[in-house]
Parts: sequence; structure tokens; C-alpha cells
Amino acid sequence: MNSYLAAIGEALIDFIPDKTGCDFNDVTAFSPKVGGAPANVCAAFSRLGGNSRMLTQLGDDPFGHRIIDELKSVGVDTSCISLTDKANTALAFVSLGENGDRTFSFYRKPSADMLCKAESVREESFEGVFALHFCSVSIGDFPMKEAHKRAIDIMRRRNGIISFDPNLRFNLWNSREALQTAVREFIPLSDIVKLSEDELEFVTGSDDIDKASKWLFDSGVKLVLYTCGCGGAYALTPEVKAFAPAEKVRAVDTTGAGDGFAGAFLWSIEKLCHRPEELASLSEEALLDCLGFANRFCALSVMKKGAIASYPTLDEMQKINL
Repeated sequence: MNSYLAAIGEALIDFIPDKTGCDFNDVTAFSPKVGGAPANVCAAFSRLGGNSRMLTQLGDDPFGHRIIDELKSVGVDTSCISLTDKANTALAFVSLGENGDRTFSFYRKPSADMLCKAESVREESFEGVFALHFCSVSIGDFPMKEAHKRAIDIMRRRNGIISFDPNLRFNLWNSREALQTAVREFIPLSDIVKLSEDELEFVTGSDDIDKASKWLFDSGVKLVLYTCGCGGAYALTPEVKAFAPAEKVRAVDTTGAGDGFAGAFLWSIEKLCHRPEELASLSEEALLDCLGFANRFCALSVMKKGAIASYPTLDEMQKINL
């Protein structure tokens, strides 16, 4: 049986600006692109030839149908996506700096994904699933949080891998404290935790990766991913610390880059292990291979605009020279 990556959380439309290096006031047009961190991770995994399944709820509107159509087009299983007329599909308007870094303005009060209930998460959705991935956008105080907990509980009973990328979006929360509390509630439920350099101290209380990773390991995490943008990426277990430098490219748009990294890394991990207890025994060589592959995937993606639309296939990764 083929192994699936499942992801739960938001799928939305990113509106990408026609100009970079300016704020929203100077943008004259936006182009709609399918996004949302968990959906992006599924898309990256499937673009590489893997099997992925998205669990969410969308508005029964043109944006919701567009998301389903695009996810299907890149090979994502959308059979666990439901539609509702109770709220609209989430939107995110993006502005891009000169270096491709972005800021977001969300339309999500509430959006359809937030109203997804625990009872909509079905046991059969996890047949053949080796790992479940989620982020922090959908673990606020609304029904989708309980849907996450049910999905995690099902995966725990099946002894599958739980992957958590907090992917912090401060402007979606009433306070920084509320966000930190929610993230720390889900850390002990996770086997893999991915953090960027600007998230490390907020989540763990330390800006030192060794001290931060010890805090995470003490919480029950088995593998830590620490990404530093153009500074490269680390993978750490209680026994091993691996580092791989980033590929040097000119970034056009970093939207979805971290999600692409996560999807590509999980694609590599699926070849090596399917159980949480196997993560801690991965060798430095194996982790270096996974990091190098994920870094290359990420580098290729930031050279184009959008998230899913920018993700390379395995064939493209092998043919394109950087």
C-alpha cells in the first residue's frame, strides 16, 4: 500500500501583488494563488510524486472550488475536504519586500476552515497514512482546534508520525500570549517540530538552537527542524545534529517556501521511516540528505511567484541547474 501524508488545517487563496518592494498602498493588482500552509505541504509532497490527503473545510464558493480543483491537479486527495455555506473560504492578501519576504492581511473572521468540527474527522481518512502535518493557524479557540486533536489522537493510536510547523501568524491572534499557549499545548503531541529562526525563542524561550532543541526533546519531540532562510537549515535528534547550507538563488517570492521545505523533507523521511520511534535513530548522513533535498526544493520554489504554482516536480529538480 502506498503511504500517504495527511495534513489538516487551512487552505486559502493568497492574493499575490503585482509589485515588490512596496506596501499595500502602492499595489495596483493582485493575482489569486492557492495556498494555506497545510495545503502547500500536501501539494509539495504530491508534486514530488508522493501521495497526500488534505483535511479541511472550505466555503461553497468559487474560491473553495478553485482550491479543490488546483489541489486535485497536483495530485492531492481532496476526498476529505468538505464544503459549507456557513462561512466563506479564507483569503490572504500578500505584500512582498525587495528580498521576496512577505506580510499578510487575512480575511478570516470566521472562515470556513475555522468551523470544521471534530466529528468531520473520520477514522477511515487515515488508512495508509504514515504522517499527519499541521500548523498553528487553525488551533485557535474555534471548532477546528478540536478537529486537530481528534486527527492527532487517531494518528497516535495508529502509531503514525505527527509533524508540527507552528508557522506563526501573530496578526490572527488576540494576543501573543494566546498564540504561545496554543503552540505549547500542541508541542508535546508532536514528533517532528519545524521552527524558523524568528520563531525559535518565542516558542521555546531560547534563541540558542541547542538549548531550544533540548527543551523540545524534553517535551517529547523526536526530531527538530530549524530553518534559517538563506543561512541554511538544521535537523536535530537527541543524538545527532546535522546542518546543510542553503542553495544561493535570487528570491522572487518566499510565499510557501517553508511549506515547500516541510513537504520535501517529509517526502524524504517517508523513504526512511514510518514510525515515531524511528525518527530519533536517523543518522547524520540520512538527515543531511533530507536537508539538502528540502533546501534545493525550497530554492527552486522561491524563484517563482506563489506557493503551489512555484513547486518543482522531482524531474524538474533533477534537470534544473542552480
